[in-house]
Amino acid sequence: MPRLFTALEIPQALAFPLSLLRGGLPSARWTDPENYHLTLRFIGDVEPRLADEIVAALDRVERPGFSIALRGIAAFGSKKPRSIHAEVEASPALAELQLEIDRICRRLGLPADQRKFLPHVTLARLRQPKPEDVARYLARNAGFRTPPIKVARFGLFSARDSVGGGPYLLEEAFPLGSVHRADEGYGHFESGVLASQYG
Repeated sequence: MPRLFTALEIPQALAFPLSLLRGGLPSARWTDPENYHLTLRFIGDVEPRLADEIVAALDRVERPGFSIALRGIAAFGSKKPRSIHAEVEASPALAELQLEIDRICRRLGLPADQRKFLPHVTLARLRQPKPEDVARYLARNAGFRTPPIKVARFGLFSARDSVGGGPYLLEEAFPLGSVHRADEGYGHFESGVLASQYG
């Protein structure tokens, strides 16, 4: 059964400059650019019926689109760095979307996420890195910036058991904006479609 999570896709306009940051850190296992994403809420392994309920609830989210920009490169794990990521500039609209998705998940019986929401895009996972190598890499890329990019939808993704870093599959997309989804040409989830992929 795949693990589920909600996330923003990273468009090519952001993925390309991020891909140029690959390299220069011996201990890094780099994320493939096609797997870049901004996690909103980890869901985990759930039964097909609950997956259907989650999709139906997410499909009712009505929020306007917004923009995101990347500002700086950092590491998780201060004494023992475990990953490198691009930081996301603070965005009230992004925070509100994440909070609504989290409320939906908890209302459907999923446990609260114990981790504070820190929007980021994972670039690499580290295997026993030398702290000085990580410090040099971060200093070298400290000035990383991107222009704002419009976010028009969020998605429900699945990930098969792996070491990490993908591949990820977009199961369902949920457009953002004031126009009703059916008018924008996006297909609606039909009960059982996601469940059929769990087999």
